[in-house]
Amino acid sequence: KVLGFCSDKEHLEFLRQTPQLERMLVNSGITLIKYWFSVSQVEQFRRFKARQIDPLKQWKLSPVDIASLARWDDYTAAKEAMFFHTDTRDAPWTIIRSDDKKRGRINCMRHFLSVMDYNGARNRDIPPPDPKVVGTVKEFTNPSTQLQID
Repeated sequence: KVLGFCSDKEHLEFLRQTPQLERMLVNSGITLIKYWFSVSQVEQFRRFKARQIDPLKQWKLSPVDIASLARWDDYTAAKEAMFFHTDTRDAPWTIIRSDDKKRGRINCMRHFLSVMDYNGARNRDIPPPDPKVVGTVKEFTNPSTQLQID
């Protein structure tokens, strides 16, 4: 949507159809877990700059990435619209604050393991995810919950 890869009509159709598809998947017995790894604008810029100078990371930086830097507000609006239409009871989004990649990934794994029952091991010996890192759309889009991560 932001870079024009689909029309407004196609984007609206996606937003309309996605909750229907997700509901059908869940009603068919599929466990659907959706994660959004949230990165601040400052951290995203820092990562892009690091990729420009690190020969081992340059492959990660595409012309689309460069073009998107100036469109942070557009991407934020598109993300918020997506959350509004697709964060449902059947398939809620789980937000992972991931300015600190390692902390974000570990807490994502903790969340995943806490909601999945694998070999009867649900919630056994797994530290809970950090609520400053893992939360719901409502928890992390409310201005009063915009916490700084230690």
